[in-house]
Formats: sequence, structure tokens, C-alpha cells
Amino acid sequence: MKNTLILTLLMIGFFAFAEKPKPTDNKATTETVKLYQNLLKLQKKGLMFGHQDALAYGEGWVYEEGRSDVKDVCGDYPAVYGWELGHLELGDAYSLDSVHFDKIQNWIKLVYERGGLNTISWHLRNPLTGGSSWDTSSKKVVSSILPGGEKHELFKQYLDNLADFLLGLKTDDGTYVPILFRPFHEHTGSWFWWGKNLCSVDDYKKLWQFTVSYLQDKKEVHHLLYSYSTDRFNTQEEYLERYPGDDIVDVIAFDLYDRGPDYPATLKKCAETVTKLAKEKGKIAAVSETGGPIAKNTKWWTKILLETLRPFELSYVLVWRNPWQAAGHGAFGPHKGHPSSADFVEFYNNSETIFQKEITKEKLYK
Repeated sequence: MKNTLILTLLMIGFFAFAEKPKPTDNKATTETVKLYQNLLKLQKKGLMFGHQDALAYGEGWVYEEGRSDVKDVCGDYPAVYGWELGHLELGDAYSLDSVHFDKIQNWIKLVYERGGLNTISWHLRNPLTGGSSWDTSSKKVVSSILPGGEKHELFKQYLDNLADFLLGLKTDDGTYVPILFRPFHEHTGSWFWWGKNLCSVDDYKKLWQFTVSYLQDKKEVHHLLYSYSTDRFNTQEEYLERYPGDDIVDVIAFDLYDRGPDYPATLKKCAETVTKLAKEKGKIAAVSETGGPIAKNTKWWTKILLETLRPFELSYVLVWRNPWQAAGHGAFGPHKGHPSSADFVEFYNNSETIFQKEITKEKLYK
């Protein structure tokens, strides 16, 4: 009887250990595995808030050490920090948003040390035409960079430059900083050269599969969680149409900006679909990009964003940047003196939102 009890307890312990969720990369670093597991737990407790380029610049300032528009308003940093690597593939010193890549590397390491989460987007240049990510003049770009295509070798050079940057995200003790990597995003639209009307379903999936395989197998990059991120969509079938596979996707997300009265209903529907899929697949769920008319709707933070997302188990919501120079759009995050600042403080103080002070390195990476 005693031996049977011991065996039963051992079996329970074995299965409990064996069933711990793991990211898709079977060689993922220890910290990356822990991040994946901890994000799954944390999204049940609240919604982390993120801001693009939060430490780099803001309304009326650039490169001021320790500053953040979010911190200026609520006294705390975001929990999630978004970074952009467009133009890294060209070997340039700074991004398409004029942020130096060496500074981005240092900020990413700083965020890791304080316990925050780093997510990276990549608006890479059009390898076929030499134009920007928004150059949609050809429908042959994706096929041209796949194996056998005329620009395949150039695309591999792009990936080499990306890998060099990612492998440089190493702390003094040799630990690689885990990253949520969000490539080829908003593909349900057609404003990027990898969009739905610019390539076939099969080629889009192959682009993802080749990119992940090259980074992992050829470049030995094993500190990434891969984020699949659409723009707005109407059905689960549309969302999954170009999904590259459970074996390479860790985060199921979507981008959605507030551009009209249908936003709350659309945001709710998309969040409902994504969180349902994430739960079924054992993935992390997120709103990877958003922003609203916060200057006009000064209660947008609490009455639109929080009120809509409250019912769903989402890891984070990230708003886009506050440009320090002309960008064709205004600030998407709060800043000192902004009309929505009081509402953002209320958003910050809500028990269901999570900022930097509430997370630590131990909570995310241990």
C-alpha cells in the first residue's frame, strides 16, 4: 500500500512537471521558457500596459536618460516596451524612427534588468524594389525572397543583420534577453509588401517558416517568442487563414486602432476571438498595437480601452509612439499636460492594469 502511494505521488509529480507549457523553440533559453510560462500566468491576473519607444523620446524631448512620457504622467514606467528595427537590415546606425540601434540594445537590457517585457517589430525594406515596407508596387516580393527566389540571398543578409542585433542582447553574465518578436504584422491588410493582396497564403506561411527556421537553426537565436499579429479581422477563419503553425507561434495577437465609432465593438470581437484561440492552443494573447483619439476623447483610457478589454485574459496592450518630430500622427500615449492625463492616472490606478512597479525580473524571468 505504501509503495503504491509513493508511486502515485511520483507519477503525479512527473505529469505536473511534464505538462508545464513551453515555447515552440525546443532550444529556448531558460529565461525565455520562464517568460513564456510566467506570461501565461500573469495574463490571468491583469493587463500589462505597453508603450512604443517609451524610453527613447516623447512629447518635446529625445534621449533624456530615465525619462518616459508615461512616467511623467503617472509616476511609473510601462510594463511592456516596444522597439522598432526597420533599417537594421540595411546596416544603418539608426531606425526608420531615427533611434540609434546601439541605444535600443542598451534600453532593452535595462528593461530586462528592471523586470519589464521587450517586444520588437520590424518594418523591413522591400527587398525586391528597394522601397519601404509600404512599397506595394509588386506582388512578387515574398516569392522573390523565398528559397530559389531572385532576392533570397539578399533576404538572408537581412536576417543575418537581424540575428547579429538579437545576439547582441546579452547581459554581462552572458544571459540572452528574451524578446517577443513580431514580424510581418498586419498582414490581413495590404499596406505592407507582405500583405494579403500582395502574396499567396502559402507564400506568407513559407516566409514565416523560413524566417523562424533560419534564425533558430542557422543563426542559433533561441531567446525569442514569436508573435503572430494581424490587423482587424471579421472571423476566426480570416484570422487563421495565414497562420503559419502552432509549432512556430507563441503569441496570438492583433493590432487595432480606434478610427471610428465601431472601434469598441470590433475590439471586443477581436479580443474575444484571440483569447479563445490562445486558450485552445495554449498560447499567450495580446493586443500588440493600438491607439485612439485621446485628445478628443479624454476618457478613452478607462471608458473605451479598459472597459472593452476587461473581460478578456490578455497579456498586454501596447499603444504606439509619441513622436518627437513630425510623423503624420500625434501622440498615442499620454504625456505631461495632455487632456487625457487624468483619465490615464485612473487607468493606471485600476487594479486590473499592470505597470513596471508591479512586475520584477523574478516575476517574469525566474
